[in-house]
Amino acid sequence: MTKNAKLDFIDISATPRSMLDHLLDTATSLKAKYQSTGRNDPLATGKVLAMIFEKPSLRTRVSFDVAMQHLGGAALYISPAEIGLGKRESVADAARVLSGFCDVLMARTFAHQTILDLARFSRSPVINGLSDHSHPCQAMADLLTIRERFGKLRGLTLAYIGDGNNVARSLLEACARFEMKFRIATPPQYRLDAASITTACQTHPDFDFSATHDPRAAVQAADVIYTDTWISMGQEDEKQQRLAVFGPYQINSALLSAAPAHAMVMHCLPAYRGVEITDEVMDGPQSAVFVQAENRLHFQKGLLAVQLAGV
Repeated sequence: MTKNAKLDFIDISATPRSMLDHLLDTATSLKAKYQSTGRNDPLATGKVLAMIFEKPSLRTRVSFDVAMQHLGGAALYISPAEIGLGKRESVADAARVLSGFCDVLMARTFAHQTILDLARFSRSPVINGLSDHSHPCQAMADLLTIRERFGKLRGLTLAYIGDGNNVARSLLEACARFEMKFRIATPPQYRLDAASITTACQTHPDFDFSATHDPRAAVQAADVIYTDTWISMGQEDEKQQRLAVFGPYQINSALLSAAPAHAMVMHCLPAYRGVEITDEVMDGPQSAVFVQAENRLHFQKGLLAVQLAGV
């Protein structure tokens, strides 16, 4: 990649496979360097990341901020009250202004269209830190974690259990791109949308995909068992309704007994312990939850190094 190219990271499906491979390899290299020496080369000296938040987050804010510090740059947190995207100021105007100040923009928003509009009007690269449609940084950090554990991605089976949400959609895209098998088990009324499934299957004709409403069937041949909260931010009014439906989709020891003994358990956090996942599983020997959380830092550091330094 040339240093002057504008590389937005909006969705896995919109990013060339060669670039996805390069991002994973760069993240792996930077992680190894940091773990062995306690430092990374200052690839982003003098560079500034603007972090735009409509939704609060522990992992997204801290991992991006620390990633920039490791690379020798700086990060600015911009709260909803400070920017008021689409209310106090149009998204287009905010993008134009911020890209005049900052070298890269990351946004964690409700509407995916906000991310698309930021990318359209920003002169600086834009990163999707989460939207209602997708969570690509999370899914790529997950692939990094899976590759570290198994030494490969191709041919592995990932079983996603729970709500067919933005994380599930990004994992679907990731599995399709990296020739992994994807199984998803959801309640009928919370299934992953048909359009996303159709696009993934049509774009990748050999993609091995199946959907079910039976969690035990989904995990039978799984190398990775993945879940997320059943009640995402903005869905609090649906809490009781969702809890009544999702009970059979809990990741617990009984469900793990239906999976291969080597299956790795993942959760993108924050977790409602005792709801979508039990303590004994989350803290058990098959859990990779906290390695997965740490890898948000390392993947995003790789992404920023490519965007800002053209590595």
